[in-house]
Amino acid sequence: MATENPFAPKPGLKIYLDGKLLSPAEAKVSVFDHGLLYGDGVFEGMRVYSGHVFKLDAHIVRLHDSAKAIRLTLPMTHGQIADAVNQTVKANGIVDGYVRLVVTRGVGTLGLSIVRTADPSVFVIADQIELYPRELYENGMAVITSSVIRNHPNAVSPRVKSLNYLNNILAKIEALDAGVLEAIMFNHTGYVAEATGDNVFTVHRGEVLTPRSSDGALEGITRAVVIELLQKRSIPLRETKMTRHDLYIADECFMTGSAAEVVPVTQIDNRPIGDATPGPITRQVMKDFAEYVRTAPA
Repeated sequence: MATENPFAPKPGLKIYLDGKLLSPAEAKVSVFDHGLLYGDGVFEGMRVYSGHVFKLDAHIVRLHDSAKAIRLTLPMTHGQIADAVNQTVKANGIVDGYVRLVVTRGVGTLGLSIVRTADPSVFVIADQIELYPRELYENGMAVITSSVIRNHPNAVSPRVKSLNYLNNILAKIEALDAGVLEAIMFNHTGYVAEATGDNVFTVHRGEVLTPRSSDGALEGITRAVVIELLQKRSIPLRETKMTRHDLYIADECFMTGSAAEVVPVTQIDNRPIGDATPGPITRQVMKDFAEYVRTAPA
């Protein structure tokens, strides 16, 4: 007798797939879809606050940029994608939650050629998410630095949010094996790029540092908001190359992402950061971000 999958989606969930709202059992992609066969596609993860998708336009612009970079023509306009996302959020009654927007290359032959594929497929999932336990936002989290480096920019650019996430997954496995939930990854030259799913910030003597996109950091939507909030408070910020040494001597550290929001880091590789509690700038950023998402326009 088959056991019930505890991670299975809720039966009442409605998923947008190529123009239709379907149940999880009905929402299927072909085994010949190149998104499945080769990780050939792009995606965006978005937050919903008070029934509104946060920074929806910015996410769709980034989706377009990722698609253009891999020569994938989106089958829907910007407005049509926005409508599909909002329709899915509404159909599932999501007030505060998470949205995953995915575009695959489409059904094709058992080969790599993009010429031998049919129309791209678009699907949207709107549900709840809790990336990290709530107590970590109060007390801070421990992370490791990973032995797995980010993709070389001349292989698959880290700036492309593609369906091929094996690089990040391998680093995530390393973190879980070490008993923590996140790992900071370096680029091929040894500088900090980002974490497996989040952007990285540190604080040194009152100045906030974060890796540049050219160092392998995804141009995160939440990252951009946090930079804006820091600038409004006239807190010094510098996008710069960062080494493992910079992480270890930091006074504070925090990470940002659509799913994670702003989460403090208080330990890296078993080394305490500052006094091993979330620092004052980190707490201010968390407070400002929580206020911003409830009041800022989409």
